[in-house]
Order: sequence, then C-alpha cells, then structure tokens
Amino acid sequence: MKTIGMVISALLLNVFLSCAGEPQQKQEKNKVVTPSANAGLLDTATFAAGCFWCVEAQFQQLNGVDTVVSGYTGGYVKNPSYKEVCTGNTGHAEAVNIIFDPKVISFDELIEAFFVAHDPTQLNRQGNDVGTQYRSAIFYHNPQQKEKALYYIKRLDEEHAYNKPIVTEVKPYGAFYIAEDYHQNYFNLNRSEGYCQFVIAPKLEKFEKVFKKKLKNNSEGIK
Repeated sequence: MKTIGMVISALLLNVFLSCAGEPQQKQEKNKVVTPSANAGLLDTATFAAGCFWCVEAQFQQLNGVDTVVSGYTGGYVKNPSYKEVCTGNTGHAEAVNIIFDPKVISFDELIEAFFVAHDPTQLNRQGNDVGTQYRSAIFYHNPQQKEKALYYIKRLDEEHAYNKPIVTEVKPYGAFYIAEDYHQNYFNLNRSEGYCQFVIAPKLEKFEKVFKKKLKNNSEGIK
C-alpha cells in the first residue's frame, strides 16, 4: 500500500484515554469569529480530525502556519461549551482554524498534513475518542478549497491510499466558536498530562518525521 505522503506528493506535482475525559473548567461565553487573516496577507484553513488538542499540536509545527485556534464548528447550537460539545448532541465538531501564509505553505500542503494527521476512514471517531464531535471534516472557505478537498479525497480513494474509503466530510465554513482558553496551546502547556504523553506525543512524533523538512525548527524550510 502506498504511503499517504507518497500519494499526495504525487498529486501535488499534478496540481485508552479520551480527550473528553480530561478535567473541564468553567469559562465565559466563547466568541464567534470569522478570521480576516490580516487583510489578505494570510489565509485560513479549517479542519476537524479528532481531538483538537492533537490537531493543534501537529499544525503548530509547520513552517508557514502563523496561528492555530481550537474551537467548535459545523453544528446548530450557538455558543456551545466544551461540556455540551462532548455530549455529541450539538452537531459541532472539535476543529481548528489554521491561519497560514500561502507564500510559505500552500493549502494543498495543509491538505497533505491533514490526511497524515489522522485516520480519515474512521467514522465519527479517532482512536478512543468516539462521537460525531471527533469526525473528520474539511470546512472550506472558498470554491477553490472545496474543489481541492474533493479532488484529493477522490484521488486518495482511487489510489487505495487507505484500506477503507475516506469518510471525511467537505462542508462550507460557518460560525466558528473559539474553545475555552484552557484548550488553546494545550499540548505545549500540559505536556505532563496523561493524554498528552500517551496520545498526542506519539502522533506528533510521527507527524514530525513525515514533515521533517517543513517544520518551523528546520532551517531548510519548505522546498
């Protein structure tokens, strides 16, 4: 079976612990944001790929990514709390807004990272994190992002990059509710926590190996 990185790189040339089980803290109401990304200098990608603690930690490492914000989107409940989203009854997914510099890293490259960061064949779960809030989804901001998302899903399935069909949703971006403060930059601030050590750290290590030349701490940068 071809590796995901091999398949998407080729396409680019052509175009036990649960996240919900951690202690919860009270927080004032979340803000609703639609990032402007510095007047067109930066762009935004919005992905859901399981627990947002994991996804945030992974994308923070990529050169060209300015900011990663964890939040909730894709549902029908206004201003949801973490506790409400964890019930799976709000329709929201745990997601991240990735503010990036398209001159340094492209949306196509972020799509590649998205498909490496998680298993897009798992329906409404990632590992021990189970529920619709952990679904795989790409929330597109414009027709170009939608077209590319659908293209890569189609081609990955055609190339049999995974043993099962991809179940990633492709939906238009809507209201994005920023998660409570203690969810932001979670891995970097809570490295000693069990979920960080046994779930996030191994995922991050694998992610960093795949994107070694695209990491912020790599002087070579993106080629």
